[in-house]
Amino acid sequence: MGILKGLKVLDFSTLLPGPFATLMLADMGADVIHVESPTRVDMVRTMEPVDREGISAAHRHLNRSKKSLALDLKNPESIDVIHSLLQEYDIVIEQFRPGVMTRLGLDYESLKKINPRIIYCSITGYGQTGPFANRAGHDSNYLSVAGVMDYSRRKGERPPVLGVQVADIAGGSLHSVVGILAAVYHREKTGEGQFIDISMTDASFSLNALYGSGYLAHGVEPQPENLTLNGGEFYDYYETKDGRFFSVGSLEPPFRKMLCESLGAVELIGIAFSENQEDKAKFKEEVATRFLTKDFHEWLEIFNDEFDGCVEPVLTFAEASEHPQIKAREMIIEVPNENGTMQKQIAFPIKFSTNPAVYRQTGGQVGEHNEAILRDYGYLKS
Repeated sequence: MGILKGLKVLDFSTLLPGPFATLMLADMGADVIHVESPTRVDMVRTMEPVDREGISAAHRHLNRSKKSLALDLKNPESIDVIHSLLQEYDIVIEQFRPGVMTRLGLDYESLKKINPRIIYCSITGYGQTGPFANRAGHDSNYLSVAGVMDYSRRKGERPPVLGVQVADIAGGSLHSVVGILAAVYHREKTGEGQFIDISMTDASFSLNALYGSGYLAHGVEPQPENLTLNGGEFYDYYETKDGRFFSVGSLEPPFRKMLCESLGAVELIGIAFSENQEDKAKFKEEVATRFLTKDFHEWLEIFNDEFDGCVEPVLTFAEASEHPQIKAREMIIEVPNENGTMQKQIAFPIKFSTNPAVYRQTGGQVGEHNEAILRDYGYLKS
């Protein structure tokens, strides 16, 4: 039994932010119905690679343990079904632009008349208010407007296109789950539901916690490759002789000393702790030069399991999947498909001492659970 058993969620979202949020809720035991269009295909559903059924691995992962209900929300009968479900499924998450759910009659103000305890979470790029409220956008746009990407680049170079969608997940998904669970706690105490307005740009802006605070308090604006943690000092990635990379985060003095010793450069200890800018630049240059003298696997032997100085290899995802730490933490699990086969997926990352994560099945076909859900609510005869 998951720790959130008893919570019932209607998920109207597509793509990544909303589905990742409800994936977390489902993994923790919430009962999630994913309301999908029977005609408009979510692009994640067909994102390569796909299986024999034409369903992507990403869709099967993001929608595991959820029920799929295919409804045409422009059809009044479909709205009646939603109204019936709201008697139990009193947490709603949606990801349309502001105004879309209002036009469908499924906005918060309309639905709270049916169930005043409803918790309604809207995820948008820029929020429900402000001049950008109706503006289209994607992950890189939100991070850009939030001031994250300018100082997350090398001097004189373009911002990197990240492999992980930070604004979508750290901004949209995680903040949504926090907001929903806080609202559930509030409802338990007061009986009141509420509307939650999640802006992925707001949430991304809040991630500027270390250096944005310096600008707001003292006018010191963060610059590219000019800070301790963005490559301005030796905290950085270093290329090996064969073109692989290691991450070096040996900030604390004992770790920095260990780094110098492991690089075979004890003579650098003198400048390793210097606050002089020229010394800092020279130290970083020397670290880079040393890494270029050996290949990736030679450095792996030096920065082995016994080394405890914050230096780690930059692994491919395939290598990360085989890492003993990932395996020990059981971060890869097998989840049943609807045909009885098993599929490897990324596990839920939070470890509870009781009520562990639950994995019912992978995400499947559009409307896969229509018959069962509609029969339960009296729309089909047994």
